[in-house]
Amino acid sequence: MNLKIPLILAAGLGAVLLSSSCSTTPGMGSGLASYHAYDRPTKLPSNPNNVRVKVSLSKQRTYVMEGDQMLLVMPVAVGAPGTVTPSGSFTIFNKVEKKRANTHGFAYNGNQVKRSMISSRPTGWSFKGTPMPYWCEFKPNYGFHTGWVKHHPSTHGCIRMHENLSPKFFRLVKVGTPVNISYSQPEDATHGNIPLPPDAGPLPDYDASMYLGDGYFKQHKTPQYD
Repeated sequence: MNLKIPLILAAGLGAVLLSSSCSTTPGMGSGLASYHAYDRPTKLPSNPNNVRVKVSLSKQRTYVMEGDQMLLVMPVAVGAPGTVTPSGSFTIFNKVEKKRANTHGFAYNGNQVKRSMISSRPTGWSFKGTPMPYWCEFKPNYGFHTGWVKHHPSTHGCIRMHENLSPKFFRLVKVGTPVNISYSQPEDATHGNIPLPPDAGPLPDYDASMYLGDGYFKQHKTPQYD
């Protein structure tokens, strides 16, 4: 899986900063409260078998539809140049609410934490995979999941969703839901100009405990549906 975690080494119990999957390191800044408050109206489908997903890479938008009815429009972060999100027609074939990466994540020893592949963790250190909440896999090693949403392509190929929208997306889709990913979608013109959350780039990151424990899997508002 193509995920990003910044390199850190914590000297004590205090502010260890880590970043979520498929992103670049958020810097320090303001706007985290606005980011936490961001949400998008969402409708539940009448027939889950008729739900389909369309992704616009150029617009960085995902449209969840039931026939011609729009259920959810959300901003997403897609693959950066060189690590692009694959285009084409796919099907969601795996859903895991509390997914962790198998090969990359966090090596830790006491209060020391650092980015690591499991194969290269320091001798004697423990390892925990990168959290990827609300994982919906559409191609082997590529999926939708919670992560920092930036205003430009910035992932290693996954499609990162805002923390308040990922549980909604997870409920709307099922194994078998079709996904179309292309440079643009017709819905860009009619539904794509939505309010955006603050760019995650300048936001302060969560404490290390959020990622090493279960906190990041719970970091979202209670979903509400129209």
